[in-house]
Amino acid sequence: MRFTDRTDAGRRLAAAVQYLRDEKPVVLGLPRGGVPVAFEVARALDAPLDVIVVRKLGVPYQPELAFGAIGEGGVRVLNDDVVRHCGIDPEHIAAVERAERQELERRARRYRGGRPPAADEARTVTGEDRTVTREARTVIVVDDGIATGATAAAACQVVRAQGAARVVLAVPVAPPDAVHRLRAVADDVVCLSVPPLFGSVGEWYGDFSQTTDEEVAACLARAVADPARVRPAPALTEVEVEAAGVRLAGDLALPEGAAGLVMFAHGSGSSRHSPRNRAVAEVLQEAGLGTLLFDLLTPSEEADRNNVFDIGALAGRLAGATRWLREREPAPIGYFGASTGAAAALRAAADDPDIGAVVSRGGRPDLAGPRLDEVRAPTLLIVGGADTRVLDLNRAAQAQLRCENRLETVPGATHLFEEPGALDRVADLARSWFTTYLTADSDPSTSARREPRH
Repeated sequence: MRFTDRTDAGRRLAAAVQYLRDEKPVVLGLPRGGVPVAFEVARALDAPLDVIVVRKLGVPYQPELAFGAIGEGGVRVLNDDVVRHCGIDPEHIAAVERAERQELERRARRYRGGRPPAADEARTVTGEDRTVTREARTVIVVDDGIATGATAAAACQVVRAQGAARVVLAVPVAPPDAVHRLRAVADDVVCLSVPPLFGSVGEWYGDFSQTTDEEVAACLARAVADPARVRPAPALTEVEVEAAGVRLAGDLALPEGAAGLVMFAHGSGSSRHSPRNRAVAEVLQEAGLGTLLFDLLTPSEEADRNNVFDIGALAGRLAGATRWLREREPAPIGYFGASTGAAAALRAAADDPDIGAVVSRGGRPDLAGPRLDEVRAPTLLIVGGADTRVLDLNRAAQAQLRCENRLETVPGATHLFEEPGALDRVADLARSWFTTYLTADSDPSTSARREPRH
């Protein structure tokens, strides 16, 4: 079993732990990669989401050998056999714990953005006839995969020491020997794939790009700030998009009763697996919009960098894909473009008066050239405040637009919007723009007659 990315893995894992829904579990993700997987599990179970930060305690002269682990709330778990065999005295234990606890607390603060642990915010669940403390609830510990299992084992031990009634470890993939060992520290282990020939976790993912601290913090912030948004995601369907005589791989998500559809045009060096565009797509899906992420170029075409900057050809592919989508779904369509994909989106929109809205993230609208003044779809340009060269290019392009338009800068953000909260801001702006213009009764020609805003 292979997974497209951590979102795909999380959704599949969520289906496998549905039997725990009635236990009203708490879902804890291991940072970093386990948190986006845990996010999908939490929203499918309508469960609280938090991070489980643990630090292994290493033998002073052999730090890779753990003699215990610590967690938040002063929890410490020791392996007495290792302590005894290595002759570690209480002073050494205390010194190692002090250093690791400082790092644990620093990471926990960064991930939560200063918020208290979820257990402190909602310590009880009250029903008609009983009140159950969170410490006595089932806890699902989630990671994106297991190699040795040492960190996952430490997390399970810490959670149990914190008072969990039942500990379930849930992961997409792990080697058989690790799963066997972990059954000794967890009440149940849910693992979707247990391949006998296991090299690394990453080989079982199409996209296993590193999860950043900022992405961890964003997942937790979304779950806490707006619990209503953490709900089951629409099913993701792999499709072959027919465009200009070429079949292109894509992922289509259609929430029930979708008010509109957003097609993603990726930029140079990117693909439908882009974690940034997938993060934006999830926010749009939660707002009731369908999304289509697809590759504008085939793998062989991507090898030639000239194709990446052939805006006319990319726009033609996008236009063909738009026709393909319209034959299957009647909802209004908008474009979300990034980098050179934004130029392709604007060029295609100039030829299609029925496009409902366009959003550009860190885009190169200038590459759409003289066609900019023919765009009629309401257009939002989003640029990082620290991305000065691209910001200047967007200002110049905005001056050529004659449609409803706005330029939004995200303060302090660079080209990839990797700074804390930057991508969240992009997603919120895009959601607002698309939900405003992609409605069933929207009329792009009406928008075109409005006075442009600069």
